[in-house]
Amino acid sequence: MTPVRVAIVEDNDVFRETLELVFGMRDEVVVVGSASSGDDAPDLARRVAPDVVLMDYRMPGLNGAEATGAVLAAAPETKVICLTASVTSEEVDEVLAAGAIACMTKDGDFDLLVRRVCEAAES
Repeated sequence: MTPVRVAIVEDNDVFRETLELVFGMRDEVVVVGSASSGDDAPDLARRVAPDVVLMDYRMPGLNGAEATGAVLAAAPETKVICLTASVTSEEVDEVLAAGAIACMTKDGDFDLLVRRVCEAAES
């Protein structure tokens, strides 16, 4: 099985690096790049062509919804999952309207996140 190529867009350095480390211990996924702001997300997606982008909502520059739209314009085959600490129902609607396929919380089950990433890549 070819691992799912994942890019992480997250402004919290510790959380982003932790995700990279934990994903690195899984055979199903490989982290192919990361960015610390929504502004950098479209170029990252164009450059590394990930299967899935994990997108924070609250970041400097473009927010998660704006960055999702920009990523999908830059790399239309990429799937986006919003991964955030907290989000309002309006923000969830905004991210989904921008093209994200799901919105998950950062404190959720990691195995579930890996499953969702793999499912997104297959869809």
